[in-house]
Formats: sequence, C-alpha cells, structure tokens
Amino acid sequence: MRIAIHDYAGHPFQFELSRELARRGHQVRHFYFAEDIGPKGASAPGPGDAPTLSIEPISMGGYSKTNLIKRRQGDIRYGRVAARAIAAFSPDLVLSGNTPVEAQQEIMRGASAAKSAFVFWVQDFFGLATERLLAKRWMGLGRLVALYYGQLEAKLLRDSQGVVVITDDFKTHLDRYGVDREKVVVIPNWGALDSIPERPKDNPWARSNDLADKFVFLYSGTLALKHNPSRLLGLARAFQNDPAVRVVLAASGVSVDQLQAMPAGDLPGNLIFLPLQPIELFPQMLGAADVLVALLEADAGAFSVPSKILSYLCAGRPSLLSAPAGNLASRVVEQAGAGVCVAADDEDAFLAAARRLRADAAWRKSAAASARAYAEANFDIAAVADRFTQLFHRLRPDLA
Repeated sequence: MRIAIHDYAGHPFQFELSRELARRGHQVRHFYFAEDIGPKGASAPGPGDAPTLSIEPISMGGYSKTNLIKRRQGDIRYGRVAARAIAAFSPDLVLSGNTPVEAQQEIMRGASAAKSAFVFWVQDFFGLATERLLAKRWMGLGRLVALYYGQLEAKLLRDSQGVVVITDDFKTHLDRYGVDREKVVVIPNWGALDSIPERPKDNPWARSNDLADKFVFLYSGTLALKHNPSRLLGLARAFQNDPAVRVVLAASGVSVDQLQAMPAGDLPGNLIFLPLQPIELFPQMLGAADVLVALLEADAGAFSVPSKILSYLCAGRPSLLSAPAGNLASRVVEQAGAGVCVAADDEDAFLAAARRLRADAAWRKSAAASARAYAEANFDIAAVADRFTQLFHRLRPDLA
C-alpha cells in the first residue's frame, strides 16, 4: 500500500510509525511542515531505514503564528502546498494530524481528487482551542470565528473515511460533532522508545551546558497559550536561594517569548533559556534532568494531551505535571507511578511537589525506574503499527 503520513508538527513518534510501516513493505512518504518551530523527530532517512521510506518536508518560505489574519492565510497556503505534494505521491491512503483545520481541508480535497482514503488523526480539537482563545475577543466576534472553526472541523471529521483519536475522552466531543462512531478508532499516543534511550545525568550535553553537577528541572518543547509560563517562573523563584538548582526551558512558543520579554531584573538567575535541541541531542538533554516538567491549563484539558510526557517516560526521569486531573497525561503518570500530578490551578501544590522531588532522592529514583518500565511495556511500535494497519486494510480492502 502507498501510505502518505502527514504530521504538520513533525513529532518523533509519528516518524517512528512511518519507519515501522515502511519496514513492513509499504511505500511510505512522511510529510511535515519544515517551518514549524516545535520539536522535530528524526527527519532525515538513516542507514537503518527501509528503502520504501521517503521523507518530504513541506516548505513555503514563512509563516506567522502571532498575526491571526496572516496565520489563516498561511494555513490555507500551507494546505494547498501540502495537498499538491501529497497528491504527487499518488497515495492509496492519507493519514493526517496535528494540522490546522483550514490546511487539513485542503489536504482532504487533494486526497479526494487523488482517490485516496483519508484518515483524520485527532491529536487535539482545533475548534475547542479556538473557542478558548477567541470567544471573548473583538466584542463577541471572536465567538463567531470560533463557531466557524468548530463547524468546519466537525464537517471534516464527518467526511473522513476514518478517524483516529488518542483517548476515549475525545469520543464525547466527536458525538457532539455528529461523527459516526463506527469509523472511530482509539490509538493512544506513544513515546519513540528506540529514539529516546536512557542517558546518564553526567553526559556531554549536560557538561556543555554546565548542568552535570546541578539539580535540573527541565521543560522541553512548545510553550504555547495553553501552557502557563508563570508556573515555571514561580518554580525558579521558589528555588532561587538553592545554588544547585536550575530551571531549564529548552522550548519555543509565545509563552517563552513572554518570559524573555520581561525585564531582566524580574527573572531569577537560575532560570535558563535554551533553544529547542536537535533530535540527536534530545536523549542527552532529557537525561541531564532530575525532574521533567509538563504543563496544561485547566480549560485546555478537554481538547489537548501533552505528548511530551510520553518522551519523558522513555527518558526514565520523574515527571512533575500540572494539568487537569482527568486529563489523559495525568492518568498515565499516575498509573505508571512516574512522578506527581497536581491540579492546573494549584500553584501551592505544584511548588510543594517540586520541593519534595528536590529533597527525596529515593522517590525520584523509584519514579524514574517506573517511568522507563511503563514505556518499555506500553510503547511497542510493532503493536501500534498493527492497530493502524488494521484500520488501513479495513478502509482499503482491495489492497489488503
């Protein structure tokens, strides 16, 4: 089968799926947005890759995430560029996720024109996120904009031949959208276990960043509007009198920009800003941490799951998660015994948990071991690929 996998964000575990499907003999082409600023997986073919794998970055020379009008124009333009590239591959099936809905609409149109089955991979709900961000803006016009995006997303999901969601929690919203449950499959996200081996704390990356002998709270990845940067600022301030502690943000996004725009005198000296690290250094960076931090705002819990937690589990480090109690990431960390979860709006509990993790080496060691054990038991890419191929063959029985 010729399979196009489009992951706008270019995250590590989606690349892992493409590689596994190619190893099984499928002709797989992996597409992603080259100009997206988030963390990326192994985006270049390697010596161990099957010859049936190809990787094609989608580039359009610029994109604005801060100007909403330019962002919408960019989404549509990106979708058209991506649709042409995907159609040129002549896939039997397209799996597309992490994609703004107007870009997704263009890709779906391209898939339809190429007579390809289309699977909508739901990592979060764009319509709900837009409602949260815009509903109270522009004297009520923001609510109409959010309504438009919600209705468009609902239509795209209804029109897709297959829908993959990452948690059963998302099914309720699909029902509101009128999506036929018969075409919905739940496949939880996973960590790229082979790409994120455990690394010792004292490693070349840690030494080059003067962190090998420090106690490190590390936040890695995108820090966007659904993440509260004040939690990280408060964490650094809580430990500013502890000379061994560093709070490291290897991150990008609007909330990072907000922090860096603050007057220098308002930022604690133990708060360290680093750019996103290349995938080949990612395991060493995670290994340099004593505690890995993840955040999700209370009102984002219904439409988003912080997938960075899955990478944290692979790294074998304890997690400190501030998120809604019912969020899938909170449930995973608690089930794994891999750290501590606190309510998104409880800063006191967040700092108390951080202090306990700083003080209790035995607890950290136990949580770290549990994290890696959970990853090894649950992130089997062969089993994940089995779930996807079952869906693909159901949609394209002529090619099974």
